[in-house]
Amino acid sequence: MLGRASELKYLKAYYERPGSQILVVYGQKNVGKTALLRQFGQDKLCFYYRACSGSGREQRYQWAKTLGKEGVSLEEYPAYSQIFGALLKKQTDKKVIIIDEFQNIVRADDEFMRDLVHFIRGLAADTQVMFLLASSSIGWVENSMVARIGEAAYEISGFVKVRELEFDVMMEYFQGFNMEQGMEAYAVLGGVPGLWKKFDDRLGTRENICRAILNRDALLHWEGQRILEEELRETSVYNTILASIAAGKHKLNDLYQHTGFSRAKISVYLKNLMELELVEKVFSYDTDGKANAQKGIYRISNHFVHFYFTYLYPNLSSLEKMTPGEFYNKYIEATFRNYVAEYFKVICKQYIEKWNRWERLPIKAERIGEWVGKLGTIDVIAQSKTGETILGICCGDKPLMCYADYEWLLFCAEKAKLRADYVYLFSLHSFDEKLNLEAKVKRNLKLISMDEM
Repeated sequence: MLGRASELKYLKAYYERPGSQILVVYGQKNVGKTALLRQFGQDKLCFYYRACSGSGREQRYQWAKTLGKEGVSLEEYPAYSQIFGALLKKQTDKKVIIIDEFQNIVRADDEFMRDLVHFIRGLAADTQVMFLLASSSIGWVENSMVARIGEAAYEISGFVKVRELEFDVMMEYFQGFNMEQGMEAYAVLGGVPGLWKKFDDRLGTRENICRAILNRDALLHWEGQRILEEELRETSVYNTILASIAAGKHKLNDLYQHTGFSRAKISVYLKNLMELELVEKVFSYDTDGKANAQKGIYRISNHFVHFYFTYLYPNLSSLEKMTPGEFYNKYIEATFRNYVAEYFKVICKQYIEKWNRWERLPIKAERIGEWVGKLGTIDVIAQSKTGETILGICCGDKPLMCYADYEWLLFCAEKAKLRADYVYLFSLHSFDEKLNLEAKVKRNLKLISMDEM
């Protein structure tokens, strides 16, 4: 359960409150929410049910069968109130009832939430239960659930969003990887523990990608497509938009020119992709240099989907004909370092945020972001309430950061109209001699290599 202390603490706090609760726990598939809930229920009276996709009648039938295997006798198609009552029979301590993928029940049967709320309201004062309703459908929970369940939404005690884990947690998991190998794995898999299990830290990145993704028999071979098909219709349209973004078409007009879809249609589909957290709209840090900033930039935010649409989707014919090793050598090897470099920026920002929480920065940052300019980008901006500013750039596509990179940052800062009170330069490996000398002279200039992070 690496990196889940805050979520466990939150659930425990609700459990220890008097009375009964309904909590919604949600996050993308493979992010670790089911493992989190099982860990939470380990030392408690706990029942787990994984809801299937089916009609309400089928749901109640399957639930009764599941309980029958545990020695609980129910009629063939029991009412939800009968199921809940059977679960609480002969209990003494507070019980935890986990209903995984509960959206499958709610979508099929309006009675479920009404019966659940009515059941909890009718419990005796000395009978307590905690219902944990789990879902891997982020878009549905955040945008459709409340409208679907109506007034029952007022009875929900709280929400727990299980987010992707950060890079440093992944490095705890992959103890056999060095920092560079870890960064490469993070660029492909993201902070999703269910995907981490497919990589082996005794192997290099190339071997892991060939074995776990490019191999036709591997579970991750079609994972990029599965993520879309599970939540979306008209996948051909979404495929086209995602492939276009992966190919460098980041603005609405670029997507319009490339896809031939109307701007209105693209906007609707982008909105759906953003709700599923597959795509993000990049908002440049607000500065006085607005005229020099880019607007309306879209990026693929899901690491694995980005990898799939960058390398596999555009080369599916070759993927079928070639061996994994041949495919990697021809289509991935030459550009992989540049691909990974984009995620080095994400990692550096995570470290700035962590150092800020631990009060290891020279300022107390109130806002942290990036500035996307028409001529260049400032990868990290951290600013205090009084305007003190840390500016940073991240060099992940070459082994040595040069003095010219530092000068480019200062040029971008001028365009953004930002004062560089402190400068943080992040390099994958090391820095040239001129930069090292400059850092000895300037106390506000900090050089940070990947290993030092």
